Amino acid sequence: MTEAARQKLIFALDVDSFAEAEHWVKLLHAKVGLFKVGKQLFTRCGPEVVHMIRGEGGEVFLDLKYHDIPNTVAMASVEAMRLGARICNVHALGGREMMEAAVAQVRTEVAATGATPPLLLAVTILTSSTDVTLREIGIDRPISEMVPRLAKLARDAGMGGVVASPQEIALIRAACGPDFAIVTPGVRPAEASVDDQKRIMTPGAAIAAGADYLVIGRPIARAADPVAAAEAIVAEMAGALASR
Repeated sequence: MTEAARQKLIFALDVDSFAEAEHWVKLLHAKVGLFKVGKQLFTRCGPEVVHMIRGEGGEVFLDLKYHDIPNTVAMASVEAMRLGARICNVHALGGREMMEAAVAQVRTEVAATGATPPLLLAVTILTSSTDVTLREIGIDRPISEMVPRLAKLARDAGMGGVVASPQEIALIRAACGPDFAIVTPGVRPAEASVDDQKRIMTPGAAIAAGADYLVIGRPIARAADPVAAAEAIVAEMAGALASR
């Protein structure tokens, strides 16, 4: 179960330099399943940081949350695949047509080249959001209704899964079934600080609830011994997997 759990742990490379990213990849590539490359690091370092991670034997979750006209998102998704990202994502709020275009273009590229397709995810509602912040932008439905609604839209568009708060896992499973991937940020060990996340859960509880991947950054990066912290999280996840 330990190896299965390790594959489900994504370390968030929320850093601002190539050197710092390389440090974490060298330190943790045998302890985690994937490294999340987000907007800050990718804007600073570009595709080279993805090549570095893969060169060190790591896998990449390219977390750029594409949200644009359908053709732009479709072609960006293809470029993410060409970079070698194992997982990449779009915003479900971009709508069904946008998500369908991404899925179709990636499938066309796979058919033409034989490339390994990435797991395409749709972001539902950010874990920093609340019902109040949604109302501020004109969304009057609560998070508990919006998340499964967006998840079903993503599934119907052909996406492989969603990014969602662990607190919505049960709602997504009920709406989309057992084979729809759920990637959950907002995961914190019991002793870790909440930081800017609003809807959180411990690693063991998230896995027990049915999460497929957990995204964890600061609780590992800020630990006195990051390797030991990652190993402890994997052990907690493995225990939850064994009980599922």
